[in-house]
Amino acid sequence: MKKMLSIVLFMAFTTLSVAQERNMTQTEIKAFKSEIISKTKEIQSLSTDFTQYKNMSFMSKEIESKGEMLMQVPNKLLWKYTSPFAYSIAFKDNKISINDQGKKNKIDIGNNKKFAKINTLIAGSVSGNMFDDKEFKISYFKNNKRSIAKLIPLSKEITQYISQIELYFDEGQSTVSEVKLVEPSNDYTRIVFKNKKTNIKLTDASFTN
Repeated sequence: MKKMLSIVLFMAFTTLSVAQERNMTQTEIKAFKSEIISKTKEIQSLSTDFTQYKNMSFMSKEIESKGEMLMQVPNKLLWKYTSPFAYSIAFKDNKISINDQGKKNKIDIGNNKKFAKINTLIAGSVSGNMFDDKEFKISYFKNNKRSIAKLIPLSKEITQYISQIELYFDEGQSTVSEVKLVEPSNDYTRIVFKNKKTNIKLTDASFTN
């Protein structure tokens, strides 16, 4: 009896999950892409709080981190972790600057295509400006009041680190509300954004860590 009940509950849950997420129609895809691309072109800078959840197969609980992200078009980006420890990584002037609890390190990415692509990928993930069919195989879905774009990278520089990117857009929002980065091992990182502000005043000092 218990086994039968478990099977019924599992089937009900699976059916509900599948029913909640459906493929967008071609008309919906066209309208969605047009809206997002149009709105992201207007964004010159952005700040947002974030909570990051790291899921690894050998751990029973997700690792949770919190912080703030700053972005400025065309190529400045800062991730500043504040909890559970202080850590920041800045992309600026073709360099990556890392500050690990006061220990600083810099990497020149000017001639490194791999890091350049990763920088573009991260910035695009946050803004939602990633609908490039030459770089990704893209599928579009609806789930309740959310629109979802699932991207499979075509670049070898990316696929060795990321096998799929999932972008979630809340209803009425032109920027990403959640990003899921799936690794080739099926471990994944999920980042949820809150308190977003666009086109705020930022300076070079804003990206100094």
